[in-house]
Amino acid sequence: MKEYLPSDYLPLVVQLGIAVAFVVFTMLATHLLGPKRNSKIKDAAWECGIEAQGDARAPISIKYFLVAILFVLFDIEIIFMYPWAVNFRELGLTGFIEMILFMALLLSGFYYVIKKGVLKWE
Repeated sequence: MKEYLPSDYLPLVVQLGIAVAFVVFTMLATHLLGPKRNSKIKDAAWECGIEAQGDARAPISIKYFLVAILFVLFDIEIIFMYPWAVNFRELGLTGFIEMILFMALLLSGFYYVIKKGVLKWE
């Protein structure tokens, strides 16, 4: 097993620094060089060419957000299962036990969500 030195990470740090500098430079350049013509019509809120109606802060049930967050959470956890399935034979018994623990944690989280009634709609 190779031991990594801090100097081995220098190219990564340089690339990260260049990327951050590019983002900062681009944002500053567009802010300083871009046109600054404001008007009442230009600053009005438009959605797909249709005038806005009503208050944009209408209350929305938290259930929609919870379902969306849970979907993303469990979807990402399922993505972690793909590399395990591809390398199932190479991982051996240790990999199998680790995946059983992972699945137990996943199912316990899902059980908790169901027990709390997050997915029940009124």
